[in-house]
Amino acid sequence: LNQVRARCHEMSRSNASNNQEHHTQEMGLQWLIMRRGESFTIQLHFNRCFHSGNDYIIFVAERDEPAPAQDKVHLKGNVWSASDFTIHANSLFVSLFTPANAVMGPYTLKMEISQGPGHSTTHPLGTFILEILLQEYIMMDYVFVYNGHERVITPWPWNYRQFEEDMIDICFQILNKSLYFLENPTKDYSQWNNVVYVCRVVSAMINGNDDSGVLQESWREDYSPGVSPLEWMGSVLVPMLFFSLVMRCLGVPTRVVSNFHSAHNVDANLTIDTYYDQHAEMLPTQKRDKIWNFHVWNECWMIQKDLPPGYNGWQVLDPTPQQTSSGLFHCGPASVKAIREGKVHLPYNTPFVYAEVNADEVVWLLEDGQAQELLAHIISSIRKEISTKMVGSDQSQNITSSYKYPEVAWGSREERSVFMKASWKMLGPWKAPLPFLDLLGSGGFEDQLAQLQLYLTRKAEWGQDLLPKLNAGSLADRAQPQGPICLVMHFCAQTLLHDGGTWEPLWRQIVHLTLDFGEETQWLLLLPYNNYRNKLMDEKLICVSGIAKVEETGRSMLVLKDISLGPPRLSTEVSERAEVGKALRVHILFTNTLSVALSHCTMVLEGNQITHKHLGTLVARHTIQIQLDLYPHQSRTPPAASPHQQQQIKIIKGYKYIFVAAGRAS
Repeated sequence: LNQVRARCHEMSRSNASNNQEHHTQEMGLQWLIMRRGESFTIQLHFNRCFHSGNDYIIFVAERDEPAPAQDKVHLKGNVWSASDFTIHANSLFVSLFTPANAVMGPYTLKMEISQGPGHSTTHPLGTFILEILLQEYIMMDYVFVYNGHERVITPWPWNYRQFEEDMIDICFQILNKSLYFLENPTKDYSQWNNVVYVCRVVSAMINGNDDSGVLQESWREDYSPGVSPLEWMGSVLVPMLFFSLVMRCLGVPTRVVSNFHSAHNVDANLTIDTYYDQHAEMLPTQKRDKIWNFHVWNECWMIQKDLPPGYNGWQVLDPTPQQTSSGLFHCGPASVKAIREGKVHLPYNTPFVYAEVNADEVVWLLEDGQAQELLAHIISSIRKEISTKMVGSDQSQNITSSYKYPEVAWGSREERSVFMKASWKMLGPWKAPLPFLDLLGSGGFEDQLAQLQLYLTRKAEWGQDLLPKLNAGSLADRAQPQGPICLVMHFCAQTLLHDGGTWEPLWRQIVHLTLDFGEETQWLLLLPYNNYRNKLMDEKLICVSGIAKVEETGRSMLVLKDISLGPPRLSTEVSERAEVGKALRVHILFTNTLSVALSHCTMVLEGNQITHKHLGTLVARHTIQIQLDLYPHQSRTPPAASPHQQQQIKIIKGYKYIFVAAGRAS
């Protein structure tokens, strides 16, 4: 056997069948990409027939750096092994098994040939890449990210494109540029079989805060010289969801989660303090604690050996944190089960994630720079809904119950019990006074003289006047006579920013009410379109607040209403069967429902290809129809997304889910 023709080009012949068996064929044939814990088959060609009694072969799988010790131990079961030898003429077929705990990444496969204990020759066979197996949250190459407001949840179609030709190389380039790798490559490589370690490294590398990562974060509304996240379309264009893309490429089951009304609790006291003045204006604060409109993170399915039984499974990882963990900007993995049970002592960063979904909002009336009155202690303000994509559907799935026990207005018994348990662990009597802990465990106010509620009389749409209505009712109170009460109400509307902050008021109104004992009344308010027309940010959110002062007691009451303005809608239709290599006509219909023209409009259509089309100005109340021909090149089912941009509204999105069939045989 002095000659062997099993070289990289020979090994590549088996790439097609092996990649298909391992469900990695859509990543291309340039690499042999294997799932850990499964076998793959290669065919070797010799210059003569192989004799099993005299010829000896040793297969060697090597990485650029030495493999950790457990990969060199040969025991029965979950170890590197060769089996199923089949001889045919001058060819030998052999199956190679890779253990489930092998280090992920590129390997070089070599073969040592000898006859007995004598001289041996080594032949390089080629390279392969190891991944792990779990189908549901790995193979899907698109996802829906849910944003907006908990009452108006909007799906964003998002193309991962993890099957693009160079994507697997990019993933390993990210790992190879981490601070851990640059400091000690051998030590870093040895940890690549530890999914917890890999997740934390990737989480740190996605943001560019301290290690030249992929994404430069901006938590303000100014994204220059970059692009607003609302204009992003897919991970290849702008890497918002690059963490999920990388983890799926590496074979780790991953999904994207949106937490609406997400708390950012820097001082870890499980409360977010909000301040208003007597005119109902939300005031800026130097504190970094905020209630974000929504925040997106990832969940990875894994087993953590340092967790107690029952706490494995979905783990939270946030690649865009705003504070450090172990000296770097990364967060997680934190067990979802641990968050639900208040086990904030478990790794990693569980207290921070627990506060994101469980912190209480405490609202204060501020006068002369001092908190004068407690207006509200809102238990149900945070984590109003936690959503992810439903399996097999474009709809969102509410997974709030995975993170916390059910809660009513003032918290259920189980929810408050877990909350207080976590509070004592995070705060304790040495960090917070007992009255403060008593406040966290308390319910609402029981001595209010009136009940206030704000609601919309019609759906809020961009370009229309807004008509909020106040419903006010007098309540019986044992400490007060059963007579009328007088309310002086100040209303204020402000632009609501993504991070929970506001801009200066865009509308004010004062209302005087007199309520007889047990009486209920309504008052219609008017917020004109011209007041907010050029004053909102991309997400088009308005916070309407009202503070009523009871003249008889001097006490104040708070009422709040967030308004999410829906833009005009896009409609995308496909009139025929989609097939690989065949022209597919797409019809896009858009009606400008506004009373004003939309200027500088540009359409971007993304599916398996990206198309730009300049539309100019769209007349008010006018409908346009656009026809385009697409040429699908893969038999998958990505959505064709159609963003529609212009200056007044900035971004409008629509999408169409298209099933692309394989081409017909000629």
